[in-house]
Amino acid sequence: MAFLSDTLARVKPSPTIAVTTKAAELKAQGRDVIGLGAGEPDFDTPANIREAAKRAIDAGKTRYTAVDGIPELKKAICEKFRRENGLTYAPNQITVGTGGKQILYNALMATCNPGDEVIIPAPYWVSYPDMVLLAGGTPVPVVATIETDFKLTPAQLEAAITPRTKWFIFNSPSNPTGAGYTRAELRALCDVLLRHPQVWIMSDDMYEHLVFDDFEFTTPAQIEPALYDRTLTCNGVSKSYAMTGWRIGYAGGPVQLIKAMGTIQSQSTSNPCSVSQYAALEALTGPQDFLAPNRKLFQRRRDLVVSMLNQAKGITCPRPEGAFYVYPDISGCIGKTSAGGARITDDEAFATALLEETGVAVVFGAAFGLSPNFRVSYATADEVLEEACRRIQTFCAGLN
Repeated sequence: MAFLSDTLARVKPSPTIAVTTKAAELKAQGRDVIGLGAGEPDFDTPANIREAAKRAIDAGKTRYTAVDGIPELKKAICEKFRRENGLTYAPNQITVGTGGKQILYNALMATCNPGDEVIIPAPYWVSYPDMVLLAGGTPVPVVATIETDFKLTPAQLEAAITPRTKWFIFNSPSNPTGAGYTRAELRALCDVLLRHPQVWIMSDDMYEHLVFDDFEFTTPAQIEPALYDRTLTCNGVSKSYAMTGWRIGYAGGPVQLIKAMGTIQSQSTSNPCSVSQYAALEALTGPQDFLAPNRKLFQRRRDLVVSMLNQAKGITCPRPEGAFYVYPDISGCIGKTSAGGARITDDEAFATALLEETGVAVVFGAAFGLSPNFRVSYATADEVLEEACRRIQTFCAGLN
C-alpha cells in the first residue's frame, strides 16, 4: 500500500511469534499440536512476585512513573549487578524498559546512523538484525557453525570489524543455540575488542541464571573492566523469574547512553507498566531459592531432548550450556522426501512438513541465520517433550 513506510520493506515479522501463532490456530481447529516454538518458561510467576503486584495495585501504584524506571527498582538493579556480576553502577546509569527487547531497540535507535555496522554472531535471536535495520544501521551477521559449538572465534570477530563498526551484540547463553561462552572464550573476544575502541558492546544476558552442569556465567564488562565505559549490560526478569508477560527489561551503561535511551523511550512508550515494576522489584530483592530447582528442571529437560533427537535419523543435536533451547543440525534430512510426500529442500520445508504431518511446531533455522537447522524450546513438560521427540524420530525415519 502506497501510504505505508519504506521502513517496512526492510524488516519482517518475528518468525518465532509466527510459528507460535500458527500452532495456536491449528489447535483451535482441533488439531493435536505440540508447540515447541515459544521461548518462555511453562510455570507460573512465583507467588511472592504476584503478591507484590497485588499490593502495588491496592496501594494505588497505578499512575505514571519516571520514564525509565522507579528509583526503588533502579537501586535494586544496581545491587543485582554488584552482587551477581561484580559491576558497579549508579542509578543514573540504569534504564528500565518494556521488556528486554525495548532496551536493545532503544539503544540501537539512540546510536545508529546510516552506514553504521552492527556485528551479530549467527545463529542469532531473530529480532537483532531487524532492530538494527529499523534503527538505520547495517547488520553484519558472522556465522558460527556447529564445528565451534555455535560460538564466534576471536579471528572471526577481528575479521568482521571495520572502521564503520558501531556495536558488537553478544548473547551468552544464546538464543537459539543455548551456547555459553566460557570465561576463557569471552576473555579472548574481549582482547579483540580492546584493540578497536570505536566498537561498543551490547551484552544480552537474559539467560544468565539458566546455565547447566558446572558452567560459570560471565559478562564482558565483568571480564574486562577497560570495556566498562563502552558496554551496555542488558538483562531482565522474563526468563529467570517466569515473567515474560510482565514486560520488564533493564540495562546498565554509560550515563550519556542511558540518558539518550530514556529520550527515545519518552517518545515511544513512556514508562514501563507501574505494577510490573513493583513485581520486578520483588523478583530482584525477594527470595531467590527457586532459581536452582528451576535450573535442575531445565537441565533434565535438555538432557532428555538432546538424547532423543540424537536418536533421530539424519539429526545431530549438540548439548548446550544454558538457556532452554537446542539447535539440531538436519543436514542428513535435506534432499529427502517425507512419508506425506513433502520434498525436504531446506529447514523451512522440514519444519513445515513436520508441523503438517506430525503436529510438532518448531522454528526453522534460516530465521536465526544458520541452516539447515531448527530450534526447539524445551520449556515445557517432560511428557510433552518425550511425545514431540518421538514424533520427530518417526518423521525422520520416514524420510527417503
